[in-house]
Amino acid sequence: MRLEEWFNNGMTAQTYVDQMQTHQENFIYIYENFGIPVEDEPTFTRSRMNGLRAIVLTEDWCGDAMMNVPIFLRMAEAAQIPVHFLLRDENLDLMDNYLTDGRARSIPKIILMDKNGEEVANWGPRAPEVQQFIDTARQGLPDKEAEDFNEKQKEMLTFITKAYRDHHDFWNYVYEDLKKTFFSY
Repeated sequence: MRLEEWFNNGMTAQTYVDQMQTHQENFIYIYENFGIPVEDEPTFTRSRMNGLRAIVLTEDWCGDAMMNVPIFLRMAEAAQIPVHFLLRDENLDLMDNYLTDGRARSIPKIILMDKNGEEVANWGPRAPEVQQFIDTARQGLPDKEAEDFNEKQKEMLTFITKAYRDHHDFWNYVYEDLKKTFFSY
C-alpha cells in the first residue's frame, strides 16, 4: 500500500484522542501546555500550502507518544499539516518499514509526506537527549531474571511518565529535534 492509502485509512487527531484509555489526560496536558515559540512561527508559515501531510504510528500505552505527539500536533497545526493516526499493532505492514535500528517496532513514528504521497522525512521514537535519559534510567534496572525486575521496571516507567509530563526541557528537546527533521529545508 502507498503512503497515500495509509494516510487515508488513518484517524484524525480528535478521533485518536477520544479513543485513548491510558495516557489521554497527560497527552492533553502536554498539548494544552506546549506552545510554539513566537520567534519560530515563520519557520512553520513557510511550510504552509506545500501540501504536506503526516502519518503518526502510535499506541495509547506508549509514554514516548504521550509526550512527542502533542508537541508534533502543535507544530503541524502551525504549518497547517493534516495529521492522521494509525495504531501500530493494527498496521504492522507499515510499521515494519520504519523499524528502529532495523529491528524494533518503537513508536511513535511520524512520517511526513508531500502532496504526491511521497515520503519527505520520518522521525521517532525519541529525541537524542531523551534517549540518553532512557538509557540512564534502564541502567538502574536489575537483570531481567531478578526477582524484583518487574516491580523495578514498573517503578521506572512511572518515573519516566511523570518526567515526560512535567520536564519541559524534554518537551524542548523533542520540539527542536522535530523542527530539525521536518522543518529545516
